[in-house]
Amino acid sequence: MVSHTNEQALEAAIETALVGLSREALKDQVGHGEAVALAHAAQYLPQRGQGYQFGWSADYDREFAIDQDKFWHFLRSTQPEELAKLQDQPNWERLILEHLHKRLKKHGLLKLLKHGLSINDAHFTLLYSAPYNTINPEVAANFERNSFSVTRQLYYSSANPHLSVDMALFINGLAVATLELKNAWTGQTTYHAMKQYREDRDPNEPLFQFGRCLVHFAVDTDDIYMTTRLAGRKTVFLPFNKGHHHGKGNPPGEAGTGGHRTAYLWQEILSRPSLTNIIEHFAKLVGDRDHDPLPKRTLYFPRYHQLEVVRELLKHARTYGVGHTYLIQHSAGSGKSNSITWLAYQLIEQYQADSHAPIFDSVVVVTDRRVLDKQLRDNIKLFSEVKNIVAHAESSQDLKNALQSGKKIIITTIQKFPFIVDGIDDLSDQHFAVIIDEAHSSQSGTAADNLNRSLGDNRVADDGEDEIQDIILEAMRRRKMRGNASYFAFTATPKNATLERFGQRQPDGTFRPFHLYSMKQAIEEGFILDVVANYTTYKSYYEIEKSIQDNPLFDSAKAQKKLRVYVEGHKETIAVKAEIMVNHFIDHVVSPKKLKGQAKGMVVTRNIETAIRYFQKIRELLEQRNAGFKAMIAFSGKKTIDGIEYTEDCTAMNGFPSKDIEERFESDDYRLLVVANKYLTGFDQPKLSTMYVDKKLQGVLAVQALSRLNRCNHALGKRTEDIFVLDFCNTTADIKTAFDPFYTATSLSSATDVNVLHELKDALDTVGVYDWPEVEQFNTRFFQNAPAEDLSPIIDTCADRFTNDLELDDDAKADFKIKAKQFVKIYAQVACILSFDNLRWEKLHWFLKFLIPKLKIKDTNKDALDALLESVDLSTYGLERVKLREEITLDSAESALDPQNPNPRGVPPENPIQDPLDEIIRIFNERWFQNWNATPEEQKVKFINIAHHVLNDPAYESQVVNNPDKQNSQLAREKLIQSAVSKERRRELDLYKNYAQDPDFKRAFDASITRLLENMTSSVLTL
Repeated sequence: MVSHTNEQALEAAIETALVGLSREALKDQVGHGEAVALAHAAQYLPQRGQGYQFGWSADYDREFAIDQDKFWHFLRSTQPEELAKLQDQPNWERLILEHLHKRLKKHGLLKLLKHGLSINDAHFTLLYSAPYNTINPEVAANFERNSFSVTRQLYYSSANPHLSVDMALFINGLAVATLELKNAWTGQTTYHAMKQYREDRDPNEPLFQFGRCLVHFAVDTDDIYMTTRLAGRKTVFLPFNKGHHHGKGNPPGEAGTGGHRTAYLWQEILSRPSLTNIIEHFAKLVGDRDHDPLPKRTLYFPRYHQLEVVRELLKHARTYGVGHTYLIQHSAGSGKSNSITWLAYQLIEQYQADSHAPIFDSVVVVTDRRVLDKQLRDNIKLFSEVKNIVAHAESSQDLKNALQSGKKIIITTIQKFPFIVDGIDDLSDQHFAVIIDEAHSSQSGTAADNLNRSLGDNRVADDGEDEIQDIILEAMRRRKMRGNASYFAFTATPKNATLERFGQRQPDGTFRPFHLYSMKQAIEEGFILDVVANYTTYKSYYEIEKSIQDNPLFDSAKAQKKLRVYVEGHKETIAVKAEIMVNHFIDHVVSPKKLKGQAKGMVVTRNIETAIRYFQKIRELLEQRNAGFKAMIAFSGKKTIDGIEYTEDCTAMNGFPSKDIEERFESDDYRLLVVANKYLTGFDQPKLSTMYVDKKLQGVLAVQALSRLNRCNHALGKRTEDIFVLDFCNTTADIKTAFDPFYTATSLSSATDVNVLHELKDALDTVGVYDWPEVEQFNTRFFQNAPAEDLSPIIDTCADRFTNDLELDDDAKADFKIKAKQFVKIYAQVACILSFDNLRWEKLHWFLKFLIPKLKIKDTNKDALDALLESVDLSTYGLERVKLREEITLDSAESALDPQNPNPRGVPPENPIQDPLDEIIRIFNERWFQNWNATPEEQKVKFINIAHHVLNDPAYESQVVNNPDKQNSQLAREKLIQSAVSKERRRELDLYKNYAQDPDFKRAFDASITRLLENMTSSVLTL
């Protein structure tokens, strides 16, 4: 007999795990006629499997969405005295059901399961709690009286009696979960299950009304997705997978132990204790306001890694007690706030097995996020009957006062953490759990500076980049860590010292996080976007002139660094780069209406002075272009520039105080934010899609800064291809090195010439699926806002030609569709940085976007083909000499950080290598001008020849020097420079090509010639 691999086989496997016997096996044993009767009799016998009972669709009340048999049996067997209070009323059963229905529609199932149902003077418990400890045996006995049941093929609809859902789970007759099951071996996956929920399950049916059923699972043998709100085609499903190789999906099941990748759902998650634990301690129904109606609330059901990390931490604490450290490496997008909240609440309810005393007297949460305080308060209110158990603490005395007043959860900030460590040390008779949320640390350097001062450390970093992790470790090092506290450290980017202090030491001497939810998994599961997928670097070119006749000696290493800082920070250099930024932002971020016209950008600068100069120039450029929006600036500290002192309040520049920056930046009036040492960490703005970087980024700071772009924004349709980084200071190798330890492993794809689009278009054109006039006609109608019915005939004609008229076999059709999708994806990526317009590419892009969904391919495995089409790698784009865009893809192999260097830093040599100024200039020019095949002297000749042409032109003095209109003078000078470059075309072909083909190079070259002209006399130029 062959194996059963269909959907029904998966149903039977789940049922067998839950009940201990499938109904197919039951029928085989007793015959079909007796099966139902035997099952009804057997369901109240001692538990088997996971302790579930058989449920039957015939017992389901479609009006009230309950299993009538289980519901009434539970009440009669557990609470007959409460039923007796109502039984003298007419239609008392109907009265209970109607009142239950009314309360469910108003408050949702979760509240009733936790608090029960009150009618007149009767009160019904609808779920007996799971025992948290062994103090009260009656709690455990009552829990066993709960009735958990599973019903297969539940016919749920009164309007359409033939509609059924594959499985439904009930507790005491109340539906808590539904499951749509698919089997990949039959060509059906979770994609089809989610599609079924979206398109075939009416959210108005009682079973599918929001809050009536806690969760809906889409399940196949490989993956699980879940949702708590069915909303038709707008339904959002979240993965409920373990992860595999630090990415999405699930690991293979162990042979012989219960097989499918997704078996953990019915073997672990849906067990009676587990499901009850989720209901009581994880699931939560929240709204923006306390009295929001049910439809405006959000029902949270934990993702798998959130459930796993909290349960594993609690288990370890129960087993090993207090005095341990735990490192939880959870990426952005992990839902860390909820994980911390769930952990904080449940830690205070952990008890020692021998004495029944609490393991922890209090939980201290260390955070720098104001929002977490409110989240904790709201969640504790939902989870606990004990009110007012949350307090703030800013000193060790506050900590003592909070404990004396019975507070169980105490919130403090990073700045006050050292004082709390003092308090924990003093209160040696108390046991503490300390949860540290450092990944979203302060948005400015001020917090770090203040904390350094509180530690007695007077050093303050110039850019305010002291690591919060370092601060925490320093506080713990300077004060003895007594064994009366356990530390739970959450971070997305652990440093080597953090791993050593909080990580779990392995037998081989290495240190690992206690729990990991990787950046790779967060990206693959769609909770954050890949910020290094579209990375463009600019390599600057400079010509340094010696401004003095003498040739003194300098320390070469220091001189090179200072020269670089001088040139990069020079006003003319900043002006050129600011113009590039503004032009790109207006032309490619604002104009294409990314994020429905609400996309925002950030300019990351190296210091306060640079930030101010950038802000001033960007503001000027925005006014010149009538951009319709403004820029703002943010930094920490103060700086005197050109005799004017600027402070971090920024009111003089922004027109409002710095405390209002986040709120103002949310509006459409402000689209660009210029920052120095601020908002590089902990700043969550989902509309942020573009970043211009003119600052050296290394290690943790690089990951944290660039991760400001990774927030999803489903409402605005934010995608990975909408993210763009333009970096003037770092290479892709720098960024790769920074991201490696915090992803897993990294591979770097090679650059693909943009001309691949020419090749793809040629290949598509020759097939004959469309004629170019059809592409033109479609675009004309599309951009004239023609109705859809005017577009369909063009697309349908081409699709019909593809399917029926052309003699294309299946492979040729697949090849065309793959190339079409590749063209659309690559063009969407590179269009934002192309330095030229190709109208035919643009038109073909829009035409193919509408044609591709209509291209049907005969294939028995449609999912496999679609997966192939979706997995086509987005190509990379590079333009020689100036632009380099690379897609940094990250793989699943683990990375290991080296331990901290124990050796002290050496002092500088007494006699550093010294070079004359000419040599320093030569070295600098070779480094930054190496793409031209010319010596530094030859480079200078190029510039001087161009300058000669400009100065000797009669129009220079009249139209440039003596022109009172600054803008017209600039335009005239640029025209003269362009003419001079043309005159040198034969001799300087390489220069001419760069100047003619790349607008950004042209701007940089014009700026250099302008500076050269300003420093020269009107008649004499010497080498």
